[in-house]
Amino acid sequence: MSEERDAPRRICVFCGSSPGGQLAYQQAALDLGTALHRRGYGLVYGGGQIGLMGAIARRVLDLGGKVTGIIPRTLTEREVAFEDVDELIVVTSMHERKALMSKRSGGFIALPGGFGTLEELFEVITWAQLGIHSKPFGILNVGGFYDSLLAFLDHAVSEGFIRPVYREMIVVSKDPDELLDMMEAWTPPEPIDWLDLQDS
Repeated sequence: MSEERDAPRRICVFCGSSPGGQLAYQQAALDLGTALHRRGYGLVYGGGQIGLMGAIARRVLDLGGKVTGIIPRTLTEREVAFEDVDELIVVTSMHERKALMSKRSGGFIALPGGFGTLEELFEVITWAQLGIHSKPFGILNVGGFYDSLLAFLDHAVSEGFIRPVYREMIVVSKDPDELLDMMEAWTPPEPIDWLDLQDS
């Protein structure tokens, strides 16, 4: 089976190279890894062995699942590249990393994380808004970690900067299985005529 044809059976997880300040974050990474494996999904992630990245990769590997790590050469030491995954791909740039993550994955999930996690999440949201891909994406909202961000997005909708149909694309749950159910039922929005800006 080709990499492209196999992509729908892989989920890309964006998450921190830090464990965060609460044990609940690490537990969520483990629970998501278990849920992915139970449903037959492989994992695509940032290729590190520390923080939440390492936690979810180890869980999937321990269960016998398939893990693909994609990491820029400049981060192999900072994020401590995980050499034991099934496939570790070292790329030249963050842009190449994100493009390959998208190519190799059939959907995207954000666990708690920092600037890198947010940047990766918003890029796939933007790509979906522009019709560059039609893959589902969701947020595992552990302990309300993303509540303030979601409130900001609602504010941006109310102020006319985000169309409601695009805000509704983002599926959110605190439970991994519920989130995957929602992603499996997800359908992309109908394309909008970007020249029709009268209600923008």
